[in-house]
Amino acid sequence: MQGLAQEVTALRPELLNGDATVGELAWVWAKDFDVLGRFWRHRLWFADGRLAAWGWVHLPHRIPRGDGAVIEVGTANLIWQTHPERAALLGDILDWYDEVARNVDRLLTVQSADVEAQRTVAAHGYAFDAEAGSDDGSWVQFNTRELTDVPDPVLPEGFRFVTANDVPPTDAVRAHRDAWHASRFTEAAFERVRRTWPYRTDLHVLVAARDGTLAATAIIWLDEATQTAEFEPVGTHRDFRRRGLGTALQLHGMQLAKAGGARRMLVACRGAPADPAARNMYYGVGFRPISRDLPQVKVAR
Repeated sequence: MQGLAQEVTALRPELLNGDATVGELAWVWAKDFDVLGRFWRHRLWFADGRLAAWGWVHLPHRIPRGDGAVIEVGTANLIWQTHPERAALLGDILDWYDEVARNVDRLLTVQSADVEAQRTVAAHGYAFDAEAGSDDGSWVQFNTRELTDVPDPVLPEGFRFVTANDVPPTDAVRAHRDAWHASRFTEAAFERVRRTWPYRTDLHVLVAARDGTLAATAIIWLDEATQTAEFEPVGTHRDFRRRGLGTALQLHGMQLAKAGGARRMLVACRGAPADPAARNMYYGVGFRPISRDLPQVKVAR
């Protein structure tokens, strides 16, 4: 699946779907496998001995959240990818999705740049999800930046850059949970992340405050084959926001990625105008959008 992501990244990065990049696949698979693995279904399609498409279905589930509450998901969700030269296989993926999801509502996303996929999902009974895709919806946009010119980062006094090599795994997990309230990220999940290609501890970058608190965190997934790197996730401790730490961390991370051979950087973020903070931060360090999610829904009969 990551190999197909590499091919799409090299050929048509604007067609990368949802969690289908090299870094997103590594992150989502590793951090959620222990909790959500039993609710996942996968299928691969091959052509001439090469992977041409895949589908990954998340079935309805009910799981505890980190703060003691319960997350209950009553819909199915499809992550998918086809090779640009095998776009017609999306129809086969959707037929399989119908079989797997059965009598529940089905969700998926297509990219704004993927006109053929938009026609295919419409022909299979999907419609634009006006709520999820609204100006205050949960849709995501995909951004890119060439790494030809990366300014030097500037941290406020008393803060410094560190990597996952410099801190215990428990502290790296706490940094993530401090940035993402109610996250269920655990040390066991982090250990799986650490074992998943292309994770590197020297590209897991953090900002430490004077008192040792890890105030911001980001993982950089470097794919040397495509000379592409991706941020996922990026977050700042809720007590340290609006101090420029996220901006400095991204510039520092991009310099590290460039030194490691990357020529461009990718990052996804929420794109809804009602919540522009993350998007504006990425724009501020030179990212530009190349596509956005168009959420789709098919109501079960």
